[in-house]
This record gives sequence, C-alpha cells and structure tokens, in this order.
Amino acid sequence: MSGIRVSMEGEFEAYKDRLQRLGSVDREELMAAIAEALRTSTDERFDAETAPDGSAWKRSIRASGGGKTLTDSSRLRTSIHARSSAKGAEIGTNTIYAATHQFGEPGRTIRAKNKRMLSFQIGGKWYHKKQVTIKIPARPFLGLSDSDREEVLELMEESLK
Repeated sequence: MSGIRVSMEGEFEAYKDRLQRLGSVDREELMAAIAEALRTSTDERFDAETAPDGSAWKRSIRASGGGKTLTDSSRLRTSIHARSSAKGAEIGTNTIYAATHQFGEPGRTIRAKNKRMLSFQIGGKWYHKKQVTIKIPARPFLGLSDSDREEVLELMEESLK
C-alpha cells in the first residue's frame, strides 16, 4: 500500500467514541463498507480527472491526443485496493509510480540505457535524445474529499441505528 495516511478529527472522533462503546455494532462490516466507499470514490476520480479537493488534474501530454490523464493503460486505476478490519479501513496501491503521480516530480532525468538514444513520440512527432528531464505535476488521486467525509459519517450513523 502507498504511504499516505489521512486522519479525520472533530465529528469523526465523537462517532468513533460512540462506536467503541457500542458492542453490538459490527465494526468489521462497517469498516469494510467505509473502505469500499473510499475505493469507489477514488476510482470515480479517474473518470472526473480531479483531486480529492475537487481541483482538476493538469492534462497530460498523452491525454491531449485523446484519452484521459492517468488512464493510458488503467494499471494505476485498477491497482487501487481497499483493506479493512475491525480496527480500521484503508485504500491504496502498490504500483511503484503511484507516488510520482500523487505528489508530482519537479525534475527527473531519464537517460538511454540500452540504446544510443531515447526515442519517443509527442503529438505525432518523433524525438531522439540522449537524455530528457521531465517534470510531472502532482495529480492526487488518494485522499478524502468532503463528500467522502460525509459518506463515512453517514455509514457510521447508519451502523449506530
């Protein structure tokens, strides 16, 4: 799982305290529902191309020619998994490049390893370079949106009924 941790305070803490006092609440079922709701919300961000705060992702060069940002092969999107237990719920990915997209990359140099030159195509035009420096903007996909927080509280309230 990726190394991102999100905590909720305020109302969430009050609900958490109530849940701990109520032994009749099936915490495993509640946390499984929360984990799945957050996984679904994260998956929907790939369709909307937005961060948890609602801001739009910067459009990628590849997506400019048709398609969507961060969904070229859908490998990142389909790697998002939910995990839960009676103690908590989490979503994340073990995809090696997930952190680069979540946080961005201010400047990374890529060099040709097996051939004399790198060859790549942008906008239908081919380029051949010994090395390139790339800058990848942050495109956060993991995290809690305001509607995620509301849904978590609603799920907790339902479990208390």
